[in-house]
Amino acid sequence: MTVWQIILLASILVLGIKLLGYLVPPRVLEAPTAARTAELTTVALLSALIVVQTIGDGQGVVIDARLPALGVAAVLFALRLPFILVIIGAAATAAALRALGWQ
Repeated sequence: MTVWQIILLASILVLGIKLLGYLVPPRVLEAPTAARTAELTTVALLSALIVVQTIGDGQGVVIDARLPALGVAAVLFALRLPFILVIIGAAATAAALRALGWQ
């Protein structure tokens, strides 16, 4: 299979799964367990995406200026700063470290 065939097949499968969601009775979706599971799954997927994009490089792991920038962002979030300041702080940290020669 080519890459485009795989992408097309995956898109069809995702659409099918989404359409199956409409067949689930509303009482199932309103249950506290389902709501809690959906919330935790969202957080877990977002966390995994952040980690992969921060330290992933193809098939390997790379520690570069993105990791300390992520740490700065986490601290700024913990301090409850506005989102734009978190972004600016993390970007400034990565830029400063790269200017100092840390790739």
